[in-house]
Amino acid sequence: MPNTHLVIGQGPHKVIALHGWFGHARGWGPFTQHLNGQDFSYAFMDQRGYGGMKGSGGPYIMAQIAQDALALADSLGWNRFSLIGHSMGGMAIQQVLADAPDRVRALVGITPVPAGGVPFDDQGWAFFSSAAKDPGARRGILDITTGNRLSGTWLDAMVQSTLAHSDEAAVADYLVAWARTDILNRVQGQSLPVLVLPGEHDPALGEATCRATWMTHYPNAQLDVLRNAGHYPMDETPIWLATVIEKFLAGVPG
Repeated sequence: MPNTHLVIGQGPHKVIALHGWFGHARGWGPFTQHLNGQDFSYAFMDQRGYGGMKGSGGPYIMAQIAQDALALADSLGWNRFSLIGHSMGGMAIQQVLADAPDRVRALVGITPVPAGGVPFDDQGWAFFSSAAKDPGARRGILDITTGNRLSGTWLDAMVQSTLAHSDEAAVADYLVAWARTDILNRVQGQSLPVLVLPGEHDPALGEATCRATWMTHYPNAQLDVLRNAGHYPMDETPIWLATVIEKFLAGVPG
């Protein structure tokens, strides 16, 4: 059986979306309400340990996410597809590209982790590592990565969502996976269309980081800074996010 997932639309351009560290298949906020289901078909997949895959067990690694995404595509009868990845999912979509380059039409990275992982100092690593067990750390990370500018009501709701829809072990292990996996030598220089979408208020995976990584890794990459958004544009600017992504995907060759 494929991983649990949410399919939206019946259009000819197939798109698989892979969520971030604190996300799940049904945790993309208002973004999913604004998608064009006539021209596109979207499959939002639960990674192992998240959403409907809670309790599934691991391994909680990038290679397994890619394997599961390819299995989902097979179950849906999708031979070729584009990929959207948020944050951790940005690393995962590149793993899919590395494993099955002939099947991937385009990549869209939303505040995405680059192919070489993310460096941490000791203090930052300790803070992020504590998030597996500490809801307060999850709230602090959400607050910091959206620029310390969003309401406590939203932060609290996001914390409750991630606690309800993730296994502690998955959160712990996936941190190591997205921060310390390095697949750059397997994807660098590939010429497929790539759209990189950093948030204006994201201090970690913002414009500077994306220009230094994604924009040097892919010769046909384009970058569009999402104004008035931090690390969660699917919640912060959902209509504009859908608009920008679908404009890009509409121009991707078949």
